[in-house]
Amino acid sequence: MAKYMLIMRATDETLAKMMETPFEQMLETVGRFNEELIRAGVLIAAEGLDDPSQGVVVDFAGEQPVVTDGPYGETKELFGGFYLIDVASKEEAVEWAKRLPALPGSKCEVRRVPSIDEFPQDNEWVALERAWRERTGQL
Repeated sequence: MAKYMLIMRATDETLAKMMETPFEQMLETVGRFNEELIRAGVLIAAEGLDDPSQGVVVDFAGEQPVVTDGPYGETKELFGGFYLIDVASKEEAVEWAKRLPALPGSKCEVRRVPSIDEFPQDNEWVALERAWRERTGQL
């Protein structure tokens, strides 16, 4: 099994269409998909993000970090939420991504999340993180 993040991306058009969708309808559509993931035993986490205008960007391009209030960037650079799933393969993650309740024009990026076991186990920082994960039930 491997963890994959399904990163949901929208366009200005799909965001506008989503805002036209009644909130209860959106909750039902997303809820049905979430229930499928839960029944399949693959869902680890799922979160939507607040409006980009409420966020900030910390830019490390110069000597000192520069903080800029949102909105920022182009819509195609932003993501609106994610699912974290634990599946057998990238192909299975892609199959789940294809079933997302996304509006036409949206995109979903599928990225594997490396396991802590893939890092050098004799590194003190990896050992500290592993201990933290064990204490918090994440390992």
